[in-house]
Amino acid sequence: MDRTLYLECESGISGDMSVAMLLDLGADREVLAEALKSLPLQGYEIRISRVNRNGIDCCDFDVVLEEENHDHDMEYLYGEGEGHTHAHEHAHAHEHTHEHEHEHTHEHEHEHSHGDDHAHAHHHSHAHVHRHLAEINRIIDAGNLTDGANALAKKIFRIIAEAESRAHNLPLEKVGFHEVGAVDSIVDIVAFAVCFDNLDIRRVLVPKLCEGTGVVRCQHGILPVPVPAVTNILEGSGIPMEILPYKGEFVTPTGAAIVKAVRTGGGFPAGCTIARTGMGAGKRQTERANVLRGMLLESADEASDSVWKLESDIDDTTGEVLGYTLERLLEAGAKDVHYLPCFMKKNRPAWQLQVICDEEHRPALERIIFRETTTIGIRRIRMERSILKRQTGNARTPFGNVRIKICRSGDETYFYPEYEDVAAIAREKDVPFQEVYRAAQQEAREL
Repeated sequence: MDRTLYLECESGISGDMSVAMLLDLGADREVLAEALKSLPLQGYEIRISRVNRNGIDCCDFDVVLEEENHDHDMEYLYGEGEGHTHAHEHAHAHEHTHEHEHEHTHEHEHEHSHGDDHAHAHHHSHAHVHRHLAEINRIIDAGNLTDGANALAKKIFRIIAEAESRAHNLPLEKVGFHEVGAVDSIVDIVAFAVCFDNLDIRRVLVPKLCEGTGVVRCQHGILPVPVPAVTNILEGSGIPMEILPYKGEFVTPTGAAIVKAVRTGGGFPAGCTIARTGMGAGKRQTERANVLRGMLLESADEASDSVWKLESDIDDTTGEVLGYTLERLLEAGAKDVHYLPCFMKKNRPAWQLQVICDEEHRPALERIIFRETTTIGIRRIRMERSILKRQTGNARTPFGNVRIKICRSGDETYFYPEYEDVAAIAREKDVPFQEVYRAAQQEAREL
């Protein structure tokens, strides 16, 4: 099965919804439990259950905290010395107007508009623990996680930290984590990374994020939805957003960071079938089903997807610069880069730069083109393409082993020996390239 995950965020996305969706898709609960148990965190337990959202059966993932560890208002990250500014992530579980009063060393108020028109006012003040990115990374490193889960959890935290660094105009190392530094948010993000890695997902398609409207009231005033952390995360990412005609925060900073960290493309690919569907529940009953739906897709032998083609005509840049630019573009994720000779205005000979890339890498590649060449404009167009299902094999030839790319279309199968392997053997054995190539193809047909 081609491990492609299609995420339908029609009701937004949050950390706990994402974990629940992956568990519903079949992520191993025992693997998750062992990974979380290995973290140096205390004062919580996880509960996995089935709930109903607007008539839909869903998986629910909940981090239940001991009272002394509970961040009732789940404030935004903020810099040292800054006041609190974050909207709820887990506090959505409360479905009625209520007020908490505690004896704390400082006091703040927080109200949040929701689709169910309830507000939360909180007066807190025990000394909250504020973690920095380095400390959170140490917590992750102390856990018994796979390399993939470890790297993904750190990537998500860094995305949020960078967004808050911009929001508060503070150096990254000075950003003090409150919401994502809280135990429940560390658990959410690590749990997502563990489940994602456990399912061995290779591609993630997210056509858009759906967000509500309204405001968040905090000590510093009234903030609009989407909140600053979310807009900073999504800025320049190429991820489309649709504003829904409903009050409330549907996309949390953790949810936005998860999408930015794993998304590789947009729409539903043609020719794919749904292997399994996972439903992750949000914590509120709203007019629109508060559910995150994920689908594991299987590719047919021939499928379709879309790519971007970027073009620029360049007549005043040296060959050395163009060669260097090509290398930088390929290193930054371009699928292909090439130059075509052309004539421009005033009959000047020039080169047309063409870059093929996916949506995720397009913004970064455009920045490289502007920075490294003299062009002042880039044309771009989204293109549909047909692709063959492929797998890799190993052909044992009389000259040595050669990796083979095997592609299928209907009843036809094509074998393509890897150039680097063939070239290396041809040089080492001092035999013609084509002889090694044909031998690899012949062996591959017998696999």
